[in-house]
Amino acid sequence: MCEELTVSLVDVLEEDEELEEEASAVLAGSDSDHCSYPQGYVKRQALYACNTCTPRGGEEAGVCLACSYKCHEGHELFELYTKRNFRCDCGNRKFSELQCKLHPDKDDTNNLNKYSQNFFGLYCTCSRPYPDPDDQVEDEMIQCVVCEDWLHGRHLGCMIPDSVELQEMICESCMNKSQFLWTYAAHLAVPGEAIQTKEEAGQSNSNTPNKEEQVDDVTAPSCKRSRDEAESSCRLKDLQAVGRKRVQSGAMFWPSAWRSKLCSCNTCQELLSKAGLSFLLDESDTVLAYENKGKNSDQRQPGNDPLMSALDNLNRVQQLEIIHGYNDMKTELKDFLQRFATEGKVVTSDDIRQFFEQQSRKRRRVDNEPFHSP
Repeated sequence: MCEELTVSLVDVLEEDEELEEEASAVLAGSDSDHCSYPQGYVKRQALYACNTCTPRGGEEAGVCLACSYKCHEGHELFELYTKRNFRCDCGNRKFSELQCKLHPDKDDTNNLNKYSQNFFGLYCTCSRPYPDPDDQVEDEMIQCVVCEDWLHGRHLGCMIPDSVELQEMICESCMNKSQFLWTYAAHLAVPGEAIQTKEEAGQSNSNTPNKEEQVDDVTAPSCKRSRDEAESSCRLKDLQAVGRKRVQSGAMFWPSAWRSKLCSCNTCQELLSKAGLSFLLDESDTVLAYENKGKNSDQRQPGNDPLMSALDNLNRVQQLEIIHGYNDMKTELKDFLQRFATEGKVVTSDDIRQFFEQQSRKRRRVDNEPFHSP
């Protein structure tokens, strides 16, 4: 029994460490001590919107991770996850009564920032808050990689594929704004029942394999073209020539590394630029790449965990004492953090330090109490 509990404790600690790494990946990729404003329009960073300083009805504004800690402590904040190409607004003209403590010298506005309903705590096509106190339906929210809004799974207009966490999603609205994305979707997006080709439209009951479906998704040019034409060909035009179609409805899910298959010829680069989608050619733009960078910078070296090493050297009685103490502390920490979540406050390092100081004082009181046998 003791051995089983000991193994369970180690398993729990390892699982918690893994979850902690995943949860902190967003924050680890951003600077928690220095305002990001001097860096200009940061490629990707964790952002917050302050409902206390810039409430709905005013102008949208976003603040970096460090400013959320240092300048907006105790305020009602909306966690925006990450946004691309954004410059911190904290303390600029949009904040009439607040000056940034970390970098007070800022321009009145950041004209290249892009804002959305997210900055007022609203999400999805239904424009509802998250979490939504009036919504009793359990549903995951998925971020569109183009507009970066978060949509309820039931409002995507499509079935959510398995392993969605390993894929990127583009919402139907963004697909329709850039029609050429539907051509890519017919070849690159996660397969769905809605796929059909020109021949299938007229021969829906045919059992003969469609030759066009056998063409390599991106790299294979038409065999009728000359070698010179093939070398200078546009991948997008090649796909359009194949003629594979997909019902233009619902969000599209894209597999890993799909961006590397987009055409990067001069014409397509201009097309993407006009549509504001040049970032799709940058595989390091993805949230996954950002999180991996944060995990790598904050990751411990394997085999150097002092807690795991200490557990191996304890006897069964000491291990059981740690189990009970760990479970008690975990419950109290959960209750402690829940208060911050309920009030919409950001947990700072000072808050965590005060929590463990209280735990330490409580432990000393317990140790000093006289022992009474039953």
